[in-house]
Amino acid sequence: MNQHSAEGAPGAQAAQNTEYRVAHLLEHLAEGHAGELGVRIEVRGEAVMVTGTVASVQCREEVLGTVREELAGVPVHCDLVVAENSAPDQAEELA
Repeated sequence: MNQHSAEGAPGAQAAQNTEYRVAHLLEHLAEGHAGELGVRIEVRGEAVMVTGTVASVQCREEVLGTVREELAGVPVHCDLVVAENSAPDQAEELA
């Protein structure tokens, strides 16, 4: 009997572990003030993709810090956008 068939493929176990860690991370983010943000985290192969929009640079850094802490050792690709929420510097012209 093949040892891999008895225990499962090592890559499959690593993917399940990453998915578990991502689920835990999402719970952790939801508990904090970042829970109302539009942050999505997806497992893509052996890496994780973090996407969405955050309210400030400080919030972005907080989310990334939490991601790095929870997913240490997992390659993380980040595409978090900071929403521009300052007042416009000129009046909008309506046609």
